[in-house]
Parts: sequence; structure tokens; C-alpha cells
Amino acid sequence: MIDVTALGELLIDFTPAGLSNQGNPIFEQNPGGAPANVLAALSKLGCQTAFIGKVGTDQFGQFLKKTLEDGGVSTHGLVMTDTCNTTLAFVHLSPTGDRSFSFYRDPGADLLLEPAELAYQLIEDCRIFHFGSVSMTAEPSRSATIAAVKHAKEQHNLISYDPNLRLRLWKSPEAAKEGILSVMHLADLVKISEEELVFLTGESDLNKGAHYLIDHYGLKLVLITLGPGGAYACNSKGSGRRPTYQVKVVDTTGAGDAFTGGFLYKLLQSGKAPDELTADDLDDFLDFANAVGSIATTKKGAIPALPDHAAIEALRAKQEFETV
Repeated sequence: MIDVTALGELLIDFTPAGLSNQGNPIFEQNPGGAPANVLAALSKLGCQTAFIGKVGTDQFGQFLKKTLEDGGVSTHGLVMTDTCNTTLAFVHLSPTGDRSFSFYRDPGADLLLEPAELAYQLIEDCRIFHFGSVSMTAEPSRSATIAAVKHAKEQHNLISYDPNLRLRLWKSPEAAKEGILSVMHLADLVKISEEELVFLTGESDLNKGAHYLIDHYGLKLVLITLGPGGAYACNSKGSGRRPTYQVKVVDTTGAGDAFTGGFLYKLLQSGKAPDELTADDLDDFLDFANAVGSIATTKKGAIPALPDHAAIEALRAKQEFETV
């Protein structure tokens, strides 16, 4: 049995790595893509995971395939094509480590995943199916994503959704909102940022915004990441909120994905449905997920920065945490 199968983008993050002798920016090649980051975090914690997506047969695609395999993520659902290059994203970091992206994806291989190429068995054999909205920004990957989510729904799998708003990848903000919300009703739990909550619901109040999503789309759990402010969770039983951990931030790329992986890990370990979690459960799960996300900001890159159990528990115990 696979704990989590995820579908979506797998790409190269080129992360700033200083300046050359001539004073020009240097970029370091790192594996990225939100769904893949979530799986890598879960695999680091001992879960069985599988990825469904598409990359090129170029050196970047080969590198990404090997990275997943080295990290314990099954690549049986990874399709490789020689008709299009692997998607690239250049990460730009602010002085505080916050990031923005420039995508080279017109198209990228991830957009060319077709419904007929889906590894349906990986969906049928998993406990949780996770996906995001980036794979719905164009065809044929949009149709493939929707087909996969509907198949997961038919299997009565728990469905986890990360809207992962990237406005530059949509034709317009209106198209982004419509596209993201079009599949919200298929999800059981959703992880969004504070900015995404306002964009999708018009609500800045966390409780009101979360209940709007629960009431309108039948969600069982809403997770809201608040950056330096920690994270908030809400279901029909109540809500929880936990602060983040104080670490030296180097790069926030993938921090939200690490958080998601940490929370899904705790959910899997509990054996509970998202709407069965008590306020105490929510606080404990959020604290663990915040630790995972916080540690992920202490190194450059998403997947290379993901922590193991020892690092997480050391931070949660407020022991001195030093990056390697």
C-alpha cells in the first residue's frame, strides 16, 4: 500500500548561489515542483510515496528522476518525453529569504501529461492522493489532473489539494480563481497560504475564510500557512493555531510543501479522518508540520533541505539546531 501518491509538476529550481568573479549572479540547480516536494518530505519521514508527472529526456529530466528515486519516491508514474524539455524555474530571493519565480514553460514537459498516460494503479493503491493547481494551467495536463482526481474520488481515497497560486502561469487572475475553485469540491483537505485565502474567498479573517471553504465546498479540513506567523487549521470540530520556529532563514522555497508533508505524515500516523481531528490533534499536527517547514528554510533548495525525524524532534524540543 502506498501512503501518498501525488500528481503534478516536477521541475528544476535554479536557486541563487552568489556572484561570479565578474559580479554576475550564479544559479544552483535544485530539484523542485510542489507535489514532488511533498512526497520527498513524506519519504524522508518513512512513508511510501509515488509520483505521477512528466519530464523531458534531457539531462534535467534524468536528474529529477534520479533525485526522486534516491529519495525513496516511486517513479513508476513518471513519464519521460523527447518532444519537450523539462520545465525550469528561476528562483529570486529577497534579503529575508522570501522567493519569487520566473518560469520557462511554454510549454514545459509537465504540461504535456495526458489522461491516457496516467498510472491509475498508483492512485488505486494509495491512502492519500495529493495534487495542486499548477498542472491545471493548460492542456493536456489539466484534463489529466482532473481525470486523476476523479478516479481517486471514485476509489474513496483521501484527497489533499494545494491551490499553489502562481498567477504568471494563468491567463488572468480571473482564470486562476475559476480554475483553482473548479476542483475544490473534490478535495477533503486543502492547504493554502494566507494570501491565497484572501484571493479565493475575499476573507482576511482566518476562521471566516476557512469556514467559507468548508461550507461551500464540503471540505473536511482547511490548513492555512502564515509564513513567519506559523499556521492555522480548522475543521467542523474546532480550530488550532501554532507559531513557527525561530531558525536562520536562507531560502523559503518548498517550506509550504514541507509543512504539508509533515501534516500529512501526522494524519497518516493518527489513522483519523481530517474531520475527526480534535483541537489538541490540530495543535500537535501543526506544531510538527511547522517544525518541518521551518527547518526546510535553513538551506537552499526545496528537496535538499528536507529534515529527518531527528532534526524535527530536536527543534521541537527547543534544542539547539544547527544547519549542516
